[in-house]
Amino acid sequence: MLVSINAADALARLDEFSAIVDARSPSEYALDHLPGAVNWPTLDDAERALVGTEYKQVSAFVAQKRGAALAARNIAAHIERDVMDKPKDWLPLVYCWRGGKRSGSLALVLSQIGFRVNLLEGGYQQYRRAVLAALDALPGQYQYRVVCGMTGSGKSRLLHALQAQGAQVLDLEALANHRGSVLGLVPGERQPGQKQFESRVWAALRRFDPARPVFIESESKKVGDLRVPLALVECMRTAPCLRLDLALDARVALLIEDYRHFVDDPEAFCGRIDALRESRGKAQVEAWQQLARTGQAAPVVRELLLTHYDPNYLKSMQRNFTGLAAPRLLLQWDGSAASLAEAAARAIAD
Repeated sequence: MLVSINAADALARLDEFSAIVDARSPSEYALDHLPGAVNWPTLDDAERALVGTEYKQVSAFVAQKRGAALAARNIAAHIERDVMDKPKDWLPLVYCWRGGKRSGSLALVLSQIGFRVNLLEGGYQQYRRAVLAALDALPGQYQYRVVCGMTGSGKSRLLHALQAQGAQVLDLEALANHRGSVLGLVPGERQPGQKQFESRVWAALRRFDPARPVFIESESKKVGDLRVPLALVECMRTAPCLRLDLALDARVALLIEDYRHFVDDPEAFCGRIDALRESRGKAQVEAWQQLARTGQAAPVVRELLLTHYDPNYLKSMQRNFTGLAAPRLLLQWDGSAASLAEAAARAIAD
């Protein structure tokens, strides 16, 4: 049986499907896709380009014949590789770009086998519109606890400890694959695209219980190159703050541990702090770079905290987070796992 389903209903029922199947090309899938979707291309990137070229340069009829032949072979391969072990009650949701020929072809074959197939009306385009609408509405349904604290105070570590103890946590830095500062991008890694980031945020938000608080770090409007949904930013900035404190020496040690890749690769470190020339001055940045190149990362980190990160953080927090003036809870820890777990327990009990 083949059933069409609109985006709103599909997103509300995502957890009911046995599989979510993206019939688009691998490059389309890589840019963004429904949470948990697997990629079964009806046409791969090269095949899609070939069909498109024939459509423009020869005729629609010739292109459709070519596309049908390629799609038939690819669908057969998906059936043999991915479907032979599926039980009769396997319930897939299938989509492509607009819910048209690519997903329709795959869905038709699956339905003819005997599966109950749900075909997403409007495909990815309608999913994307539904996600954007949800990101305007969903953030306001929850109560937040914003974890504030100086750079290196362990805010991300506290979120992990909270999550380990069963709290609801929205870790924007993890979703954005970035640590939220000029040093935040891990060398050799990339951030997701904006659309994929928004899909990740929506997928996390939709699972929260409105009756329980959501813990989140005091992020700015952007995490690296990615924009945080505006409705979520507005909720964060008016929410109660939890202030996390850690002594300066312990903060330096924590940052050295978390950013060990820069200690091991001084040139990468120097390249990243080069971005501070305009704000800190050429002479200061070059002095830091010289220390880093001679293996003295700790003094550089200390100076960066005292002269750059701490003053800028305080200005930003005082300007943007109304709850910082009177934090809901003061949490102090000493850098140990036991102390952090105790802080997390206090935050949950508050």
